[in-house]
Amino acid sequence: MKKFFLIFIVTFLFFSSVSKSKVWTVSSYGEFKFCSEVAPLVEDNDTVFIVSSRYEDDIQVTWTKNDLYICGTNGTPILIAGNKLATNYNNGKGIFVIQGKNTIVENIEFRDAVVPDHNGAGIRQEGANLIVRNCTFRNNEMGILQGGTIDGCTILIEICEFIGNGSTSNPGYQHNIYINFIDTLVFRFNKTYDAVAEGHELKSRAKYNFIEYNLISNRNTSDSRNIDLPNGGCAVILGNIIEQGQNSANSNIIGFGLEGLSNPSPHNLYICSNTIVNYKDRGIFIDVSDIDTLFLKNNICVGAKTGGFITGNFSFLDSSNNLVNDNIDEAGFALNSIMEYNLKENSPAINAGINLNQNVLGHSLKPKYEYSYYNFFKERFVDDTLDIGAIEYKAASSVFFQKDDDFKMYPNPANDFLEIFFKSSTPFEEIFVYDCLSNKVSVNQPIQSSSHQRIDISDLSTGVYFLKIDKVMKKFLVVK
Repeated sequence: MKKFFLIFIVTFLFFSSVSKSKVWTVSSYGEFKFCSEVAPLVEDNDTVFIVSSRYEDDIQVTWTKNDLYICGTNGTPILIAGNKLATNYNNGKGIFVIQGKNTIVENIEFRDAVVPDHNGAGIRQEGANLIVRNCTFRNNEMGILQGGTIDGCTILIEICEFIGNGSTSNPGYQHNIYINFIDTLVFRFNKTYDAVAEGHELKSRAKYNFIEYNLISNRNTSDSRNIDLPNGGCAVILGNIIEQGQNSANSNIIGFGLEGLSNPSPHNLYICSNTIVNYKDRGIFIDVSDIDTLFLKNNICVGAKTGGFITGNFSFLDSSNNLVNDNIDEAGFALNSIMEYNLKENSPAINAGINLNQNVLGHSLKPKYEYSYYNFFKERFVDDTLDIGAIEYKAASSVFFQKDDDFKMYPNPANDFLEIFFKSSTPFEEIFVYDCLSNKVSVNQPIQSSSHQRIDISDLSTGVYFLKIDKVMKKFLVVK
């Protein structure tokens, strides 16, 4: 188990840090005005920068080389599919079709992918190993679609937003995210919501699924399950906020193994420290097939469970320390408009959790982060006892700054320096910078002014990082 996780980490560290041999730039005012003009020219290990602009009605872009780094710069470029893709019967698959190995895609928005087969994707992944980071997928037939079976393939999706993907021409078969038969999916710090036309917010057939610290929600559309893992295997669902809306076409919130347990056994499902809210007047929270283990702890599960809280068969069930109630108000939420589900001081979830020191393939079942509307995620600060649910209670006297005006960063993306501007009364003392694997990558830097600080980031390579000041964590992009 531990060896598997170490291989996964080493693999990603390797191909996320591999040197790039040539840099190409796509720009509305440059030599290459569309990605399709650059894709046939790149070689293994190249970098492609896409300057922020609107790129409309390009043909399908197929990336065949390995170890590519593709990144938006000077803001977020928006790739908008059009008629050239919608009428392409020969190879109409998506805005990007990635056939090479070890590709990284960052800081791009993908919109409106429609193809004749009704499964037009923002990204269609056909090669082994992919990182997608800080991207948005809006109104495509599929947000990300991984097609086929790829042994030894790992896909990492983090700090991304999926909104309104699905196909009214083929209801129920297109989703915000659809991953086929690969080894591992790591899906963390994302927002996936309001899939349309009975699509799932997240569907994965991977052998191993780690779904951590996301917002997985439907409030305004007719989606299907929030999470569908139809072929079993091993899955960890940790620290998520999961909402089922009134218009959802499928009353089952989480499904596991319901299309046949074709993944290797044992079939184990770990659901810990989530806040799951059902706004429908009927439903089932967890629907499983004949699985080996269902480990269910520290979850808030509120709303109707007319079909049962858990349905299906399992050889072993451990389900202590959950707050389950048909009445949503009984959870004691301090509800707001940004879906963070903070707890009131009288919530029965406070100090009712159990501390778990267990790891599953290197993933701890003890929550380290929380979903954050403004910054996708933030650290979770636990006192003597863990609270039940995805969000730890914060007393009114505590200092927890989360809004965008607590401090500002400029520029973003950055290159050599990052300018930080504080509120005059900010009591912060040190600055930390972390990479996306939660590794500290800079020396602690004391704050020298109550209003302004410049930090040197010239040693950082291209990628997404997080600036942490006291209890505030915000992301920024480094582009070299």
